[in-house]
Amino acid sequence: MRLVATATDGDELRERMALPLLDLLRADTYVSMVWDGDRQRFGRMTALNMSEENLRSWDNYFRFVDPLTFPMMQRRKPTVATQVLCQSDLSRTEFFNDFLLRDRMYWGVNVYFYDRAQCVGDVRIWRNRERGNFDAGEIDIMNMVEPAITAALSRLSWNETAPPVQECESAESTLQREGRLSKREAQVAWLVSCGCPDKEIQSRLGLEYPTVRFHLGNAFKKLRVTNRATLVGRVRALLAHPEHGGLAEALATPDAMAEETLSPSAFATRVLKQRIGSQQTRPN
Repeated sequence: MRLVATATDGDELRERMALPLLDLLRADTYVSMVWDGDRQRFGRMTALNMSEENLRSWDNYFRFVDPLTFPMMQRRKPTVATQVLCQSDLSRTEFFNDFLLRDRMYWGVNVYFYDRAQCVGDVRIWRNRERGNFDAGEIDIMNMVEPAITAALSRLSWNETAPPVQECESAESTLQREGRLSKREAQVAWLVSCGCPDKEIQSRLGLEYPTVRFHLGNAFKKLRVTNRATLVGRVRALLAHPEHGGLAEALATPDAMAEETLSPSAFATRVLKQRIGSQQTRPN
């Protein structure tokens, strides 16, 4: 609620709501889009714990075979996926088997925020199978916060320079490229930088605890750090300064060291703005 009350930009608010909402609902994957009524298409996508490739595949293809999004959107209230399509029927669809299961999305709830006739944004929250479906109490929580989020998104202006999904790069992808990490090592390193303890990382990624420690140890070695604090600094330096390429040079910058004092949400916001700025000045 504090994020909602103090937000000054709609894209930033939807970005920063990801971790709090996943924690609130004990969920694993967060996606948020904005419906463009003129183009009859969703845009301004942001996601947490969904691969960039999978997010792009929804926009390129799976939106045409998605049996959930538009029926849930028409309900104009927090809706569990199984209220639209029973799980046995959903599990037989191409959308479920070739899209949802890629990122272990099994149980879902969508909320579409309407300012009168205009949909000003949405959140799509998914759990891994072992967590079980969303219950009535959790839907009550979403019903309570929905009016405040709707009011905030309605009053905020959009940052029109936000890049489309095709031009965005996930934090994990940057860490794989700049830090030479594997996909799992990058996921673990990113979650550590967001303040997640190992047990939470285990739950979010669906891994055994020793496996989390194994990937974390490999990330330590590849990024040449010895503890979590220095790992956070190294990850933040790489994400804030991807154009430097070199690990040591990026870490050595005063701005990168200063960023260690930022909260995870504030840091994520700074990185997003830096990426947008760099794309605006990039030559054609």
